[in-house]
Amino acid sequence: MCVRSCFQSSCLQWAWRTAFLKHIQRRHQGSHRWTHLGGSTYRAVIFDMGGVLIPSPGRVAAEWEVQNRIPSGTILKALMEGGENGPWMRFMRAEITAEGFLREFGRLCSEMSKTSVPVDSFFSLLTSERVAKQFPVMTEAITQIRAKGLQTAVLSNNFYLPNQKSFLPLDRKQFDVVVESCVEGICKPDPRIYKLCLERLGLQPSESIFLDDLGPNVKAAASLGIHTIKVNDPETAVKELEALLGFTLRLGVPNTQPVRKTMEIPKDSLKKYLKDLLGIQTTGPLELLQFDHGQSNPTYYIRLANRDLVLRKKPPGTLLPSAHAIEREFRIMKALANAGVPVPNVLDLCEDSSVVGTPFYVMEYCPGLIYKDPSLPGLEPSHRRAIYTAMNTVLCKIHSVDPQAVGLEDYGKQGAYIPRQVRTWVKQYRASETSTIPAMERLIEWLPLHLPHQQRTTLVHGDFRLDNLVFHPEKPEVLAVLDWELSTLGDPLIDVAYSCLAHYLPSSFPVLRGQASSAHAEQTGKLTEFVSNLAWDFAVKEGFRVFKEMPFKNPLTRFCHTWARSQSQWYPIGTRSYSSVPEASPAHASRGGLVISPESLSPPVRELYHRLKRFMEQHVYPAEPELQSHQASAARWSPSPLIEDLKEKAKAEGLWNLFLPLEADPEKKYGAGLTNVEYAHLCELMGTSLYAPEICNCSAPDTGNMELLVRYGTEAQKARWLMPLLEGKARSCFAMTEPQVASSDATNIEASIREEDSFYVINGHKWWITGILDPRCQLCVFMGKTDPHAPRHRQQSVLLVPMDTPGIKIIRPLTVYGLEDAPGGHGEVRFERVHVPKENMVLGPGRGFEITQGRLGPGRIHHCMRLIGFSERALALMKARIQPPTAEGREQERGLRRPCFHWSCRVKSRVAFGKPLVEQGTVLADIAQSRVEIEQARLLVLRAAHVMDLAGNKAAALDIAMIKMVAPSMASRVIDRAIQAFGAAGLSSDYPLAQFFTWARALRFADGPDEVHRATVAKLELKHRI
Repeated sequence: MCVRSCFQSSCLQWAWRTAFLKHIQRRHQGSHRWTHLGGSTYRAVIFDMGGVLIPSPGRVAAEWEVQNRIPSGTILKALMEGGENGPWMRFMRAEITAEGFLREFGRLCSEMSKTSVPVDSFFSLLTSERVAKQFPVMTEAITQIRAKGLQTAVLSNNFYLPNQKSFLPLDRKQFDVVVESCVEGICKPDPRIYKLCLERLGLQPSESIFLDDLGPNVKAAASLGIHTIKVNDPETAVKELEALLGFTLRLGVPNTQPVRKTMEIPKDSLKKYLKDLLGIQTTGPLELLQFDHGQSNPTYYIRLANRDLVLRKKPPGTLLPSAHAIEREFRIMKALANAGVPVPNVLDLCEDSSVVGTPFYVMEYCPGLIYKDPSLPGLEPSHRRAIYTAMNTVLCKIHSVDPQAVGLEDYGKQGAYIPRQVRTWVKQYRASETSTIPAMERLIEWLPLHLPHQQRTTLVHGDFRLDNLVFHPEKPEVLAVLDWELSTLGDPLIDVAYSCLAHYLPSSFPVLRGQASSAHAEQTGKLTEFVSNLAWDFAVKEGFRVFKEMPFKNPLTRFCHTWARSQSQWYPIGTRSYSSVPEASPAHASRGGLVISPESLSPPVRELYHRLKRFMEQHVYPAEPELQSHQASAARWSPSPLIEDLKEKAKAEGLWNLFLPLEADPEKKYGAGLTNVEYAHLCELMGTSLYAPEICNCSAPDTGNMELLVRYGTEAQKARWLMPLLEGKARSCFAMTEPQVASSDATNIEASIREEDSFYVINGHKWWITGILDPRCQLCVFMGKTDPHAPRHRQQSVLLVPMDTPGIKIIRPLTVYGLEDAPGGHGEVRFERVHVPKENMVLGPGRGFEITQGRLGPGRIHHCMRLIGFSERALALMKARIQPPTAEGREQERGLRRPCFHWSCRVKSRVAFGKPLVEQGTVLADIAQSRVEIEQARLLVLRAAHVMDLAGNKAAALDIAMIKMVAPSMASRVIDRAIQAFGAAGLSSDYPLAQFFTWARALRFADGPDEVHRATVAKLELKHRI
């Protein structure tokens, strides 16, 4: 199936290569000394590095500026600024350090663009392994030059990296001489550095050729008598170099090797067959090479006379009836030749096994480009769009072919293609499985039940992807579609889905860059499990959109089974079980049902839960008294050093950034990659402490702001704001609520955002801005109106406002029931003519309402998850308060063991009206009522999270509104009962109950007023019932 490798070309124009080879061979056949056109003998080739051997800084900068929305040309202009005395030239002469250069360079860029430019990000990209790779065409040229006995040198303007190593991402063994500007203290175009290179080569100027991409450098070399080539494109430069040297620098056919011993075919009979087929008379040899891929059907490159051909044959030995059907490949390519679909020109199908041992077919070798990496690195965004547009156009052409018109009406079965494919995949998997993979079992059970009923039948390629296409070397046009081995009649959605797969798989996945081979066989098990998990994730989070209109007996959005393990199996004595539902069967457990117990989580997440639980017990609960004291001290407006220390411990334990949902971060670049249900269990546990969410970098408003940047931020915005937030080096706030309007309706906000020159100017009065008083707060996510006359939900926009911007005036800290919530607090703030660069706009003007809704994705129910933790903690404290002394209680009292949740309850006998509190009926009733209400609310939280995982936030709107209506009120009641059990002590700061109660009550506003949630529930209820 890998016949695409036959046509692989790293930006080579093979039509030119063939013509050029014939010219050179006629001209220099038998020659052993290669001279340039004037007769002078060249003995060395000297290469510049950037722009010749690796991408130039200018090219890297151009793409980086587009991605980061920096004005075009800013980087290049700053690099040239100051000429010989500018920061770039001084950096390359090692007169300033990398740190000094970036500081000065960043200032220059910011002044030129009138905006903040993250030059650290550009420098990291420029020096990264991903970008700083040697062009393959140059590697091959250097190999050929050295094979002819010529010397090679690299003469580079380069610099020292922060680690004090020079930046030379090349194999030094390729060169006889290496001259680096940062080592010598001299830069091109200073003539001294050229002379130094020639001296080390031991040559005269006329004996060398110098390649550089910059005119002044080329001009300086030419003035010394060195022959020069100005490099605009490595491919073209190699052609010019070949013309000067008089020999080809690209003799080999890419991805070929000598024919393997076991795959040899008789040349004589093949040559006779081809001469008869092509009608040629030649006495020259037949050149035969084997492609190193395409082993399913062995594939060969053939050159005979002036013809470049590809032969594809069946492998030897006994074959399965339907396997290696080269006849089908030949048939469809021949049929499509005149149907508007670009395919290689097939010449003949030979079923006579006496020629090469098995049947085969012959086609013409198709010159062109094949892109192995679907991310198309190094191409401008507009070029990438053109490539994929051409790809989609060809796919449309394939699916538009009338099978009957081209004689392919019997090429496959009609109808039910997708179910047949699924059955085939399952059968193949069963035949090859070596162990049970639960994720795959779940997928095998779920997938056949959720297939689309409406299907079309067209020609399908079966393996349609970017690296199966040959592109024109100079324009985005597909010259040939390769690899038709899996083609048939089927549903065109299969091709569409397969071509989109590269955009869903992680970029490091082996098959994306043609890496899949037998060398990866040992990874097969891991890859299978990974793909099955990924497929399940796609099915329940993305695929539902395709099938949401299908009639289900149990609609997907109400699919909330509650399977759980038996208590005897999972729960140690003394551990509360979240459910009394009987143990589910393994089949049920594989269906992705609602996980209501931490012990029913997947093994990795279960281990993470227990690691968090240990961390809370060992570090967080014991630190609470000190942290509470700090909040009441004169130093309360400065972050607690203990909090910062605990953050580092949490990072080291892997308990950091747990909140980002898998659907927003599928590659787990930023977080733990948990589903909403998985995070709900961990978030509840963090909610048992007021301080744990911040310690694990999972506290609001940072979580919502980070998710906003992940979903909507540009790369530049992510580099500047997201990374410091993820690292815990900065805090943020969200400015929306205003004192003059009912801000529960976000469309009411009045703060203005007006465009002036290259800035947006904001004016407004905001309050209840949580976290803005924190000295670590560096970013304010600001919502205001850009167009009061636009449609109601298109008036608002979101800006990223640096907190050090002039015009931000904090009027006062606000208190909640007298609590200041230091050091972040809640501020009342005026924004007076605050100038913000235009590139700080998120998504664009008028997208604010859309962004704020997206920001409240999984974050919509994080508060509810934490409120369950508040309630569990309050109930545990209440039970410890009223229970009579026990051996355990006496141990706690003596300090031998930490008390419940590690906040002292002073367990002892409490008697009122002649009876211990634990025997008072009203107290027992309160405990029972609290337990019931917590369990009810928890199930509703988990159900909402489950529906969000399965069907998305929009489909979960009813469940989200219900739990936001239920959880704060439930927590208030449970905590109030605990306060009653504590008496006056419950109102004090000796216990967390007063703060718990305060925030539970506040969340009935902060997370949206109860009235709004009730209205939402009622509207959706009526909509569903009428």
